Amino acid sequence: MELMTTYKGKFDNDFVHNKKILNEIAIVRSKGLKNEIAGYISTYIKRELQDKAEKESEAAAIAHDETVEETEEIEEQILN
Repeated sequence: MELMTTYKGKFDNDFVHNKKILNEIAIVRSKGLKNEIAGYISTYIKRELQDKAEKESEAAAIAHDETVEETEEIEEQILN
């Protein structure tokens, strides 16, 4: 998490890219540990992006529902 907060702009959801960045910014002597860290970072970023996309789609759905309700209210006023 410390690497993520310090170098968040350098990482993305690509495992191979994250391994290269780890080679540049940290000394990880174990190949397995480096792979585990890069995999964790990739998964973490993918989840963040997925959560963000879900929140945006929920917000769009709510806005759409509100628009439909307003349209129905206007139609009722016009018909009455």
